[in-house]
Amino acid sequence: MARKIGIIGLGNVGAALAHSLICQGMAESYVFIDVSEEKSQADALDFEDAMANLKQFAHIEVNDYQALADADIVVSALGNIALQHNAGEDRFAEFPFTKLAVKEVSKRLVEVGFKGILLVITNPCDAVCALYQHYTGFPKEKVFGTGTLLDTARMKRALGKAFEVNPKSVSGYNLGEHGNSQFVAWSQVSLKGQSIMDLTTRDQREELNLAAVKGGHTVFYGKGYTSFGIAASACRLIEQILTDAKEVLPVSSYQEKFQTYLGYPAIIGRDGIVERVELNLTEEEEIKLAASAKLIKERVEAVLAE
Repeated sequence: MARKIGIIGLGNVGAALAHSLICQGMAESYVFIDVSEEKSQADALDFEDAMANLKQFAHIEVNDYQALADADIVVSALGNIALQHNAGEDRFAEFPFTKLAVKEVSKRLVEVGFKGILLVITNPCDAVCALYQHYTGFPKEKVFGTGTLLDTARMKRALGKAFEVNPKSVSGYNLGEHGNSQFVAWSQVSLKGQSIMDLTTRDQREELNLAAVKGGHTVFYGKGYTSFGIAASACRLIEQILTDAKEVLPVSSYQEKFQTYLGYPAIIGRDGIVERVELNLTEEEEIKLAASAKLIKERVEAVLAE
């Protein structure tokens, strides 16, 4: 059966994701949707020009919500990157824009009868996941976001450089908000078979934590946006879904304990969130996680109360 992926929002991230997916032959059919008809048509034509030189071929439809009805996955990549130019370096800066866009997109997805997985990149990721699930009524297992998967990759990059190893040699997670209240759960991090707690001092860990949290801002200030890291994160999740891989990854998923979405490990497969994982965190980490969850939940509740 042919696989179909929809991408809503063809900005820097959406376009980078489309490029990764098409070059890897992840699906046979794509639907590009953007508020700019000219932009989505141009991207589709650009990819069509590339087809003769790619190993894979893909069909592309443009700005047709009805075409999403039988999509396996729809990715929300919409946003307004200009709003990220804020003194607080806060991903909630995009919320005034995205909270309105999410409501409209949710309505359209429900109208066409979409039944697949809704994967969220849109910032603020955790709050946007919550709004999508609320507005659509889709099962919580089928609405989730990239969450702290990218932040975890940034932590692994920082540790890999510090210890001169491949970042894939580092295991562990960043937890909480895909934003300023996230943190590295050091109790879960290991390198070369050893706990990172035995290899670093507290000051070193604080420096590495900051490198992970602020990594996205460093990229943003350098080129005006982030794209490759988040596209790779989304691409990995899409592969997990389509292949029913059932790998444990830190994503923004609904946590019953906190009554909100936040970044936490879950097993990802064809049906979305197949199983939730329980970590044995320290007391300090549990406090940080609860504080992050409280922040997300309060921001979502404020929107729903409007």
